[in-house]
Amino acid sequence: MPSDLVIVYHRQPYEEVEDEDGRVKLKENTSPNGIVPTLKSFFGSVDHGAWVAWKLAEDTSNPGFEQVVEIEDSYGKYSVSRLPLSAEQVKQFYHVTSKEAFWPILHAFKERYNYDPVDWPNFREVNWRFAEAAAAEAAKGALVWVHDYNLWLVPGYLRKLRPDLRIAFFHHTPFPSADMFNVLPWRKEIVESLLACDVVGFHIPRYAANFVSVARSLTEVEVVDRVRVSDDLISEGTALTERTVPTTLKYSDRVVTVSVAPVGVNVDYIEERATLSSTQDKAKNIRAELGDVKLLLSVGRTDYTKGGVEQLESVERILERRPDLRGRVRLMHVSVPANRNMTVYAQIQAEIEETAGRINGRFGSLEWQPITLISRAIPFDELVAYYRAADVAWITPLADGMNLVAKEFVASRVDGDGVLVLSEFAGAAVELSSAVIANPFSNRSMDEAILAAIGMEEAERRARMAPLREAVQRYDIRAWGRSVNDGFEAIGQDRPAA
Repeated sequence: MPSDLVIVYHRQPYEEVEDEDGRVKLKENTSPNGIVPTLKSFFGSVDHGAWVAWKLAEDTSNPGFEQVVEIEDSYGKYSVSRLPLSAEQVKQFYHVTSKEAFWPILHAFKERYNYDPVDWPNFREVNWRFAEAAAAEAAKGALVWVHDYNLWLVPGYLRKLRPDLRIAFFHHTPFPSADMFNVLPWRKEIVESLLACDVVGFHIPRYAANFVSVARSLTEVEVVDRVRVSDDLISEGTALTERTVPTTLKYSDRVVTVSVAPVGVNVDYIEERATLSSTQDKAKNIRAELGDVKLLLSVGRTDYTKGGVEQLESVERILERRPDLRGRVRLMHVSVPANRNMTVYAQIQAEIEETAGRINGRFGSLEWQPITLISRAIPFDELVAYYRAADVAWITPLADGMNLVAKEFVASRVDGDGVLVLSEFAGAAVELSSAVIANPFSNRSMDEAILAAIGMEEAERRARMAPLREAVQRYDIRAWGRSVNDGFEAIGQDRPAA
């Protein structure tokens, strides 16, 4: 059945679980918190929707699974088109091209960029297959919504395959300046593909402005309209603030809308979990076990962009500088390996473990260890209990498209207490200006920020948390959905193809 909305995303919209008989069953996501359930919620506004993702296959010509399946869950009925990719295709498309070439450039780590192993024809082929699948699923004039940088070429291919379609793209990572992005040898091909969209969306105005700057450096694109950024997204003194942002471009004979919509969290769901008696009991038990100790909580993936080592080194400097804090503070550092098969992440994990071990060896005792390192994912309900129990959430990535952990912490603090220390290089910083803002590239800034958080009086903690909670509620996941949906409705039905 042709679909009015086709979502193109690399992940499948459910979990695959194996039952006792060894059969694989498709299970709805256990938590409604996160981007996948939010995307599926858009299917409720159309007669029929479709989702395009990839699935690993030993033999792509005979994958051993149905390539198109019909799903019915709490979000309605929709099709899932599953592209069979071999392990080598996935390695080249995702682990090498996306993670070794694109990821470091997107996050401004030029020194980690690795062009040599990239198989660009494979990346093109995989993107072409995504585009073909989306074109096959889409009804005439349908909306196709493509997600993230590993599918950069899909819009351009789609425009050639189906000029009738409305095409939108949302970028979930930072988008860098022209000086950084143009390191990529495929820069013009990528940008021309994105300019084949009707709408290109970003989290914050800086990323949208950077995209337009890149487009102007590579093509004859014209900025038709520019607006002042909303006061809600201006955080004075932070690195990512913009005052104005381009909203409409003209390229060839096409009009392209550039939208800004900060993705949020499911505040209602998180608050519900935070107020459960089991969660509150768990938080009380954590506090009781700690005693008179300040709990600092850091949660993120094991990635060089997350600044994990820099945080640990800050703890070391603080304990050197303030002997009175020994035995009185503890950092719970949750660093979940992003991909155990990639050497670069294994190196970061080893460095985190080595640094934490050195600090615990220098300052720890039988009764107290300054750092508790956890290298596994924590169930969400348990994590919410730690959010409730923590005195400080320490979220200081070196670069981050948004950072939803910071928003989860704030949403969990239904008690109105707690301190958020946030990097000014996280996209969330433009919304969360009442946090204690830190520059993770500055030792002084990092140390002073965490010391300020540790010593903050209750009145100031609550005065800062109140506007943080207002901001997280204002830009929750539903607001993001409404914002992008407004952009979809504004797309002209009959715009000419490029």
